[in-house]
This record gives sequence, structure tokens and C-alpha cells, in this order.
Amino acid sequence: MWTFRTNLCFPSIPVYQHTKVHTHTHAHTNTHTHAHTLGNLSKLCFLCSSVRGVCYKSPSCLSLSTVFAAPAEKVKWCVKSDQELRKCTDLAAKAPAIVCVKKDNTIDCIIAIKAGEADAITLDGGDIYTAGLNNYDLHPILAEDYGTDSTDTCYYAVAVVKKGTGFGIRDLSGKKSCHTGLGKSAGWNIPIGTLLSMNLIQWSGIEDSPVEEAVSNYFSASCAPGATRGSKLCELCKGDCSRSHREPYYDYAGAFQSRLTNCRGTFSVSERANYELLCKDNTRAPIDKYETCHLARVPAHAVVTRKDQQMADLILKTLTSVQDFNLFSSEAYGPAKNLMFKDSAQRLVTLAYGYVSLRFPEQTPAASSTAIKWCAVGHAETTKCDTWSINSMGADGTTVDCQNAPTVEECLKKIMRKEADAMAVDGGQVYTAGKCGLVPVMVEQYDEAKCANPGAEASSYYAVAVVKKNSGVTWDTLKGKRSCHTGLGRTAGWNIPMGHIHSITNDCDFTKFFSSGCAPGADPSSSFCTQCAGSGKAVGDESKCSASADERYYGYAGAFRCLVEGAGDVAFIKHTIVSENSDGSGPAWASGLNSNEFELICPNKNPVPITEYASCHLALVPAHAVVTRPESRGEVVRILQDQQAKFGSTGSDPTFRLFQSESGKNLLFKDSTKCLQEVGAETSFSTFLGPDYMNAMNSLRQCSGSTPGAYY
Repeated sequence: MWTFRTNLCFPSIPVYQHTKVHTHTHAHTNTHTHAHTLGNLSKLCFLCSSVRGVCYKSPSCLSLSTVFAAPAEKVKWCVKSDQELRKCTDLAAKAPAIVCVKKDNTIDCIIAIKAGEADAITLDGGDIYTAGLNNYDLHPILAEDYGTDSTDTCYYAVAVVKKGTGFGIRDLSGKKSCHTGLGKSAGWNIPIGTLLSMNLIQWSGIEDSPVEEAVSNYFSASCAPGATRGSKLCELCKGDCSRSHREPYYDYAGAFQSRLTNCRGTFSVSERANYELLCKDNTRAPIDKYETCHLARVPAHAVVTRKDQQMADLILKTLTSVQDFNLFSSEAYGPAKNLMFKDSAQRLVTLAYGYVSLRFPEQTPAASSTAIKWCAVGHAETTKCDTWSINSMGADGTTVDCQNAPTVEECLKKIMRKEADAMAVDGGQVYTAGKCGLVPVMVEQYDEAKCANPGAEASSYYAVAVVKKNSGVTWDTLKGKRSCHTGLGRTAGWNIPMGHIHSITNDCDFTKFFSSGCAPGADPSSSFCTQCAGSGKAVGDESKCSASADERYYGYAGAFRCLVEGAGDVAFIKHTIVSENSDGSGPAWASGLNSNEFELICPNKNPVPITEYASCHLALVPAHAVVTRPESRGEVVRILQDQQAKFGSTGSDPTFRLFQSESGKNLLFKDSTKCLQEVGAETSFSTFLGPDYMNAMNSLRQCSGSTPGAYY
């Protein structure tokens, strides 16, 4: 028999912590978190690893609407079993704002929260996906942190087997399986999705038969709580096969017969010796080798509620104020485990970066296609991508198809869901993509001489701060000035300069440092949006402060334009941008500009000419890179190599140029790109970005979730 289990991805800031029965030491963490920051959590990046999951539809649910009333004074917590109700009741005795509402299962709780009959519940990634569907429109606000790494709140989904049984992951047909629950991330979506992607489970799609039927035909018997009672998927269950603690084999501890609560900590040495992990290469590994032998990284469980800032604030306040009660222990209510929260959790953290909810495909597989789906951001990029797609047409159809989204984050969602395959992003976005499981596969090269050498050092560039000459602005006088940023979370435009500023002020509220500015992607009500220009086409322009080319001040050239047009006093950009948009180069707005009208500022130095970037810069940072899913790497590289041979700087087909932008700047790729070069298959996103950049990001991440109006 084998078991699908999980073991600790995402940046966050702690807001609540309990002392466990056993002692843990935690480094000091900045908890300067304003309650009103939760209002911006609707901007979270809900990334999905596959296409779609089961949409639980209820006629009553479809007709319900969120209840908007006077400010809430109680948090109605939804529980699913008598054991959870006991724990919740004990919690309510310590926290009077808590009221306990009992429902039969997870979906009933989701429906109740949508209807206002309940307010909150902790869910796993698969259930968070369901809760976020249009029917329910809930969202996560707090994630569990398992305490072993303050910078990571993901865990690993693993397949656990008894040692000595002798089979690999490709030999599971006819075996018995134990799952945490139908539709749960690590116990169902990830392993079944993995077996489907490896063509081990044969399934032609939902229109032919439910995936549960295919799984039943694959395993000889199973326990998958939530499956149809009486089916083979319930055959090994001990109770009623419900997705609740009425089924003893429900959830993580249940799936593993209560032997395992966290692969990294509470599995005794003697127990570890009796079990192994199944690796995707058909080998096995010891239990503690989960980092190299796992099915996927999956997100921590999270508290979900309606999109209601007052309720989010109340939930945060209530959980923060609990005294003399351990949220993360079910010991008093045994033998059940993980009641209300996982027992292995150490604290709750606000979600300020993104959340990954995991599902496997539930639709009929599309006909095989040799095209890759490129994701474009905004109208201008979509127009260029469509032109690329038309020019990529061959005898077998297009080589490149286009998808589009309003922001890079939305594109990353599509890539994770397999609705798109690839896009080029900057270093800060490579970091985000890497945290969500994507990989860099090709990097932009800006030195044409190096294009002929596949092993040449990857391009990099300098992040600089540009001001108007004789403006009197220096690094020492920046406070109180207006700032122009390429975009929130962008490398040269945000992460590097704000990291420098934070290291000086140790204050995550950057609105206290700059009086106003333009940081596309910031909350529209933030002072970091007041200087943005939008598209300039209409009053109440929805493009204002959007992280796309539709915002005139977005990107490198946009941030420089913000400075040029007097909307800001300093622009944080790449070192080549001034020369690319002056002295006769660049678009219409740059006509008449002379590069000697601008200068660079940097710490501990007087302003210098823009040509002296090598001695006056904020950081040397990696070039932009193409990111995709690991399994799509080979196809993306192959097609891009073919496309740049045709449409690159020296391509054979002059009808289209991949690295030129006619209706904007740096569309799809940076205009200064000379070629794309392959990133080694063994190169992780952290290796690609380098230790200095990773250190800067890990340092700046102290501000995640605590910067009013500005998140990265």
C-alpha cells in the first residue's frame, strides 16, 4: 500500500504565533503589519498548476449573494466534525468573538461562508481553488507556516510506501492507495495529476468518464474520503468515507494511519526506517530526501473568507488576540488530528505575494499541437504577439499562439494552469515564477558578440537611479521626493532600490519615504499611484497604475518618461534606458531630449554622468528570462530557437522582428535583446538570479504584506 502525503512555498510575514508543547526557536521577524493591508489581498496571485478542477455547483449556492451588513463583531468559524466543534467551542471560551458553525463537509462550509452563514475556515490548496470559483468567490487571507523555514510556506507532496516492497511509481497499477481526500492537493490533485501526465492512468477526459472512474480502474482498492460511498475509492476506508473527521482515514494523519504529521519533524527515527518515498524517475529515496524526491511543491493551508475587508480585519484581530489556547494542537481531542488548523503549523502569516491552488485537468485533452502559447500583457503586447503568431504560420499551422492577461501575475497564473506556456519576465518576476514552480529556460543576451557562443556568460545590467541634471536631488536627499518605478516587484524599478532604502530606514512603509510616485501594479489608492498617467485616453482611466504597457509610465522607458514629464524626481531604471530614449533615439515623447540632461545618483557619491554607471549603480542584476513549466522546457527552447533564427536581429525573414517594438517599448522582449540563449537545464531560478539578488529579495521580503498600498 502507498500513501500520498505532503511535507513543507511562499513569501509572507508572520502575524500570529503560538508556543507549541515542544520548544522551537524562531528568528526575530518584523511584524509591523497594518490591519488595513488585508484590504489589498484581493490582488493576490492565485496561481494554478493545471487547467481546471471540479466545480461543485449547488442551485441554492448559485442564487446566494454575499451579505453586506454593519461591521461584523463575530467570526463564525465553520467546523466539519464533532471533534472540531469541541476544539472550536474551547477556543470560543478564550476568544469571545469566535462563534462555531458546524457543517457536514468542506463544500457545505464554503457554501455557508458565501451565504454569510459562516465566515471562515482553513482549507488546503485544492479546496481553496474550489472556494475561489465564481460560484463562491472566496479568497485566502492567512496561510499556515510550519516553522522550519521562515521564508517558505509551501510543503512537498510525496508518495510514501513501505520499505522493501520493491515497486516504483511506474508500477502502481493494481496497488492499494490511501488519499487525504478527494480534491485535496497533496492527497489527490497532485498524485493523480502526476500519474495522468505520465500516462500511467488512462483517461480520455471528463466528457468520456469521471476521473474517479479511471483512478478506480488503476488501483485495486483505495480510500479517498469524499468519493462515492460503495465505490472502490471507498473500499479501504474505515468510517463513512466522508471528507470529514467522521472518516478516521481522512486528512494527512488518516491517510497515513496517524503515523505521520510532518515528514520533516515528528516522524521518529525508527518509523522513518520503515518507509520510503517514490520518486518520479521510478527510483526510491529515504523519507528525509523529500526535497529531491517529491511529486510537487504545494501551498500551505490557508484561512479563507469572503472578499470583505472588515471581516478579514476581524479574523486577523481575533486570531492575534487569542491567549492561553494553542490553535495548532489537537492533542486534547484525539485521536483526530489537524482540527481547524494543521497540528504541524507554528503560526499564521498574511499572504502578500501569491497563492498557488492546485488542480489537475478535468477537461477533455485538447488535440496535440506543436505550437507554444505565449502570454502577452496588455493591448500593445497582444498586438505584437498576434503579428508574431501570423508570421509563425507554417504548413502545420502556427508555431506560436497567443494568450493575454492584464498583468504579468495573471500570465503566470495561465502558465501554471497550462492555459499558456511561456513569457519573458524580469528578475523580480523570475523570482516570483520560481517560487511558484516555473523555471527560467532562455535568457536575453544584449551583447551581439556573445550570441555566437552558446556558453557565453549571460547578460546582466545595472540598476540605476536617474535624476535631472542640477536638480539638487542626491541619494542623501531622496526622502520626501517623488519616485518613478518600472513596476511593483520589478528588479531595477522596485526590489533593488527599495531594498537599499529599507536597509537604511528599516521601515517597510515606503510611503513615509517618498511623498508620492508611480509604481505600476500598486493599489490604486496608494500614493505610489498618484503620479501615474494611465493610457491618457479617458477620464477615470482603468489603465492608470496598471502593470502593463497600457500605463504610459510602466516599464523602463515608462519610468524614465515619468521623470522626463515631471511626474517624479527620480527614476529607477536600467542603465541603458536614458541613451535609448535620447539623442535622437526613442519614441515621440523622447524627441529633443539630450542624454547629458540627466545624471546618476547612488549612495555615498555625488551625482555623475549617465555614462558612469559602472561606478555609480545600485546593483548588477540578471537579464530578463523566459519562464515556463519544467515539463515544457524542451519544446519552448526548441521553438524559440527556431523563431529567432527566422525573426531575430539577424533572422532570415525580415517581415517580422522579434526584438523590435513598433507600437511601444520592450514588448514581449526587451528591444535591446540581440538573441536568446538557453539556460542550463540544471539551473534553478535561485542559481540563475545569483546569491546577491536572492539575498536582496530575502531581505526585502521582510516588508511583504506590511507596506501600505504597495506589495511585491
